[in-house]
Amino acid sequence: MAESDEGGEKTEEPTRKKIEDALKRGDVAKSQELNVWFGLAATTLALSIFGDGATSSLGEMLTRFLAEPQRFAMDGASLRAMAGGLGFAIAAAVGLPMVLLALAAIAGNLVQHPFQVTTEPLAPKFSKISPASGFKRLFSAESLANFLKGLLKIGIVGAVISSVIWPERARVASLAQGDVAGLLPLLKALSLKVLVASVAVFAVIALADYLWQRRRWRERLKMTLQEVRDEHKQQEGDPHIKARIRSIRAQRSKKRMMAAVPKATVVIANPTHYAVALKYEPGMNAPLCVAKGVDAVALRIRKVAEDAGVAVIENPPLARSLHAAIEVDKEIPAEHYKAVAEVIGFVMRRKGAR
Repeated sequence: MAESDEGGEKTEEPTRKKIEDALKRGDVAKSQELNVWFGLAATTLALSIFGDGATSSLGEMLTRFLAEPQRFAMDGASLRAMAGGLGFAIAAAVGLPMVLLALAAIAGNLVQHPFQVTTEPLAPKFSKISPASGFKRLFSAESLANFLKGLLKIGIVGAVISSVIWPERARVASLAQGDVAGLLPLLKALSLKVLVASVAVFAVIALADYLWQRRRWRERLKMTLQEVRDEHKQQEGDPHIKARIRSIRAQRSKKRMMAAVPKATVVIANPTHYAVALKYEPGMNAPLCVAKGVDAVALRIRKVAEDAGVAVIENPPLARSLHAAIEVDKEIPAEHYKAVAEVIGFVMRRKGAR
C-alpha cells in the first residue's frame, strides 16, 4: 500500500524530458497579462514617437472638413476621393505604430517560452466540444480565480485611470466648445498620460500573473515516482536487457580474442592466473596485445596457443604487469619494451635454432 501511495502522488519535479515534451505539444506557461502589457507599452511608445505627426496631419484634414464643409462637393466622385484621402492619411499615421504593435505581440510570447511550431493544439478533441467538459471548465476553481482576477484588474486599472483623468476633468469638459485644431493634441496628451499610468500598473500585474501561471504550469507537469522510474528506464534502458547486451558483447569479444591467439608471437603467462598474448612483426612500432585473461580465460588462451604452436613463456611478474597495463588491440607501454623484447628475442632465437 505504501508503494502504491508513493507512486500515485505527483510529488516529483518534472524532468527535462517531460518539460521538452510539453513544449513540443504547445503546452507552455503563458500569461495573457504579459501580452497585454507588451501591447500597452508598444502603444505608449508609438504614441510618444509618432503621435505629433499623426495628430497634426489628421487635425489639418478634420479642421478643413469641419470648419468649411461647404467647400466639399457631395457627389459620388468627390465623396470617394475624400474617403480615399482620409483612409490614406489614417493608414500613413497608424502604419508604423501597427508594425510596432505586431513586434510587441511577438516579443510578448518569445519572452515567456521558446519559439515552437506545433499543430497539436489544433487537433480536434471531443473534450473541447463536450457539454459536460465545458460545464466543468465554466464552474471550476480556475474559472472562479480568473473571474476574481479580472474584477481586481478592472478595479485597479479603473482607479488608476480615474486618478489621471479626474484632475483634467475641466479640460475634458471644454472639448465641446474648443477649437477643432486643438482637439487631437489634447486627446493625444490625455491618452499618453493614461497609457503611461496603465503601463506602470500592468507591469506589476503582468509579472505577478506570469509567475503564478509558471508555477501552476510546473505543478501540472509534476510527476509521480513511478513516472520518473518509467522515464528513466526508457532513457537508460531496462537493466536486465542492458546486462544481457553486455553479456553478448563480452562473448563476441572473447570469441574474436581467441581467434587471434593462433596468430600471436608469444603468450606470456604465470602458471594458472594470467595470460597475455602478444603479436610482433617486423615494421611494427611495438608489440600488440591480441588477447589477455585471468583464471579460466588465461588457461583457455594457453590451450589455444599450445594447440597452434605459439610459444608460451612463463614470467609471472611480467604477465601480471602487462595484464594491468594494456588493453586488447593496443600496443604495450614503453616501460615494458625491454622486458618484452627479451622474451620475443628468446622466442625468435629458439625458432631459428629449430
